[in-house]
Amino acid sequence: MNITIFGATGTIGRLLVEQALAAGHDVIAFTRDASRVPVRHDRLQVAEGDVTDPAACLPVVKDADAVVVALGAGRKGVVREAGTRAVVRAMEQSGGGRLVCQSTIGVGSSRANLDLWWKYVMFGALLRPAYGDHVRQERVVEASDLAWTIVRPSAFADQSPGPVRHGFGPGEDGLRLKIGRDDVAAFLLAQVDDATYLHRAVSVSS
Repeated sequence: MNITIFGATGTIGRLLVEQALAAGHDVIAFTRDASRVPVRHDRLQVAEGDVTDPAACLPVVKDADAVVVALGAGRKGVVREAGTRAVVRAMEQSGGGRLVCQSTIGVGSSRANLDLWWKYVMFGALLRPAYGDHVRQERVVEASDLAWTIVRPSAFADQSPGPVRHGFGPGEDGLRLKIGRDDVAAFLLAQVDDATYLHRAVSVSS
């Protein structure tokens, strides 16, 4: 498949690029700074530009079989909605297609999966701008005409803390609310040709 990855130099995006190439896909890694893409491969094209500009996004989505958005800006909350909106506009302009978008557990009905620390300290205060950015990002995706899936991972860990659970409801018990970065990237990549969660938001956690 031809896969375009936005946020390709982030902690999840880099893993996505590596895993997609290892799986035999042709990849376009879109980034604001091409020098930050450490991988070189004959099936990898690096595109540099402003993800908030639909005109910059259009050339890299028009021939893609799937697009994965893994945007992040730490706790700032400034790029997820704006960048996703530009990607969606570019995809709709080029005729639609498959979109997999990384959000966060805690948005929508998955808020019930959070413990008090995550509800009121992390997302209620420390990460409030980032959380709000994800909420708005999801609204953009859900309002689109694309074949979308939203993936809501829990907090990232360097190592996998346990078996991955996905597709669970707000009443799920025993969640660690952590997930390995490799597991997040692998789950995002698996969605590009899997319609199980088409037009749905799916939570992922250990």
